[in-house]
Amino acid sequence: MVSKEQKRAALHEQLQHLRSLTNSHALNKTSIIVDASKYIEKLKQKVERLNQEIVSAETSSVHDPLPMVTVETLEKGFLINVFSAKGCSGLLVSILEVFEEMRLTVLEARVSCTDTFRFQAVGENEEQGEIIDAHTVKQAVGQAIKNWSKSGDQD
Repeated sequence: MVSKEQKRAALHEQLQHLRSLTNSHALNKTSIIVDASKYIEKLKQKVERLNQEIVSAETSSVHDPLPMVTVETLEKGFLINVFSAKGCSGLLVSILEVFEEMRLTVLEARVSCTDTFRFQAVGENEEQGEIIDAHTVKQAVGQAIKNWSKSGDQD
């Protein structure tokens, strides 16, 4: 049987894990849970905002044929999203070439290139001394998209 002390230790360990996941600096249980709740609300808002940006991109794609780019700063690295309402042959290569030029390491990526083009990646800077901000990443990816568009590789 599991003793009360073992249960208490397990609960404490789980709370500390929750505290680290949510970047909480709280010390007591209630504050850790409140911080986690606030963190979840922020994530929900971020998801809603990203969904709205996608809907906006889908509705404006008739007027603006270039894919939409969003870049967010994470604790370590960036979350890069590229979306187009149409397939974009060759665009993935152009984007990954920019990552290589900027010395960004792709830690995780999801890509869909069938009817639409969706690219989501988490990347971090390989060079510890060189600091790259989200705006710089967005500009570089945007320029890669413009270059790709001018090169005639698109569908």
